[in-house]
Amino acid sequence: MDKKEDWKLIEGSRYKIISIGGRDSSLETEGLFRGYATIGIEEAGLVMELITEHKDGEEKLRIVPLHAILAIDVLDVKQHEGLDEDKEPSGHYYG
Repeated sequence: MDKKEDWKLIEGSRYKIISIGGRDSSLETEGLFRGYATIGIEEAGLVMELITEHKDGEEKLRIVPLHAILAIDVLDVKQHEGLDEDKEPSGHYYG
């Protein structure tokens, strides 16, 4: 193994996030990663486009606070065409 593999969430890829739900439950969010959002002054979250059928063809977004994440399952990784391996991808940030 010559190069250390750097793991990061890729915009447009599909993930299942298990996060803290209620008192004794967890919440599962399956969808496409769309970027990061700031919540208040010091908190951040993942912006996920939910994969469900919508009546009006509207996309539904969910922000999952980073401190509430228990696990992330990688379901499908979107390959970026023409992306230089050494260059950082530009992400969308929702604020």
